[in-house]
Amino acid sequence: MTKFEITEGTAKFGDVILHRIKATMAFSNVKKGDLGGFIEKGDNLSQGGNAWVSDNARVFGNARVSD
Repeated sequence: MTKFEITEGTAKFGDVILHRIKATMAFSNVKKGDLGGFIEKGDNLSQGGNAWVSDNARVFGNARVSD
């Protein structure tokens, strides 16, 4: 099971389109249904562990958040 999904919410950062994430399960201090920050692609955030992008944080390019 994946811990987040990419929503229809977007933000533009320079020429990059970022997508808001939403938790699909509870973990650490994140509740199922919580909206997170923005990522460019699914590879920017690990589906494992407690890694999360919060609030209006932006992760893109080759950056990867993992636990």
